[in-house]
Amino acid sequence: MRDRFSTGVVCVLLALLAALLTGCTQSAAGGESDGGPSTTAPVSPSATRASGFGAVFLAVDECSSFGKASFTEVPCTSERAAARVVARHDGTPAGGPPCPATTDFVLHISEQSQISDEDGDGAVPQGYACMRNLEPPHPGDPGGGGGPRTIVGDCVYGSGSGQVRETACDGTGAKKPQYKVVKAVTERSRCPLSTALYVQLGGAQPVGCARPL
Repeated sequence: MRDRFSTGVVCVLLALLAALLTGCTQSAAGGESDGGPSTTAPVSPSATRASGFGAVFLAVDECSSFGKASFTEVPCTSERAAARVVARHDGTPAGGPPCPATTDFVLHISEQSQISDEDGDGAVPQGYACMRNLEPPHPGDPGGGGGPRTIVGDCVYGSGSGQVRETACDGTGAKKPQYKVVKAVTERSRCPLSTALYVQLGGAQPVGCARPL
């Protein structure tokens, strides 16, 4: 009777030991956890880096609050969000790439210290953000009467000394439109015969051919 009891105790102890060893083996190998399969893989630093709002100050697709002289970066879902970044460049607009054609306005970003830095790397370099309003109006659209660039479809008026300025083509601006840019070309000789004014556009096709209205 004692021999049978001893045998039973040994069997139970062996079973418990096997269960413990099996559990440790599965945990170390990352086999099953919480009832589901899992795998382990090395995590790169880029995979853990935060993205979206706050990762880089006014990066592409992030949003700013209202205001062009004083503004802050805000989540695009915030009620304070007014415009989205469509392009972002370091330096100044005069020395950097032009903004996309339908940019509504440009935010000039001055160099900032770590105190106001969003990602905590010590500085926000001088740069500029090309912005597009989240809601109409869009002055950067063709004929919209504004925006940092003059493009095909825009209207202008003479402001004196051989200069022209944009105004809304529908006449709702402070000045009535006098000419409309109908084509962009590489040189003046490629403009239509109906061209009455040449407008400097910049870019790959720097000459705007404008006809009178």
